[in-house]
Amino acid sequence: MSDDVLSVIPTDPRWQPDRGAAEAATAIVTGLVPDLDRVTVEIKTSWHDVVTLVDCGENLERIGCPACGTDAGLEWFVDLMEERYETGFDDMSTRMSCCGAESSLDRLEFEWPCGFARFEIEVWNPPLIWFAEEDLARIAAALGHEVRQIRAHI
Repeated sequence: MSDDVLSVIPTDPRWQPDRGAAEAATAIVTGLVPDLDRVTVEIKTSWHDVVTLVDCGENLERIGCPACGTDAGLEWFVDLMEERYETGFDDMSTRMSCCGAESSLDRLEFEWPCGFARFEIEVWNPPLIWFAEEDLARIAAALGHEVRQIRAHI
């Protein structure tokens, strides 16, 4: 069985909210997700000790280079993620496989969105595809930091 996960993360990979702000943002997310009888929805709030990859799972189609715009290659990215998985992603710097430019992992051009974070609100098997921009603004206001969303199919 496969799952879908809609995650909300801060735009700064290293930033974490305090507990009160996280609880307020999670309450907003909970209120935005309809509770349908036929769907089991689970909402999780996580603080990660290190910067962690929040990926889109099987939705990932392409990774573009922020320097030259070409496809950096999924194999290159998978190898890089495996190499850094144990230690986390506190060092976000990388050399691009396509053109050799120096970049930051959080600047890669993912088709579907992916990101890196130390804080995450996950909605497992949501009955909605994406949060609306005004909903993201409400979540960001509660957290005290700008946010973005990532949808994974796993």
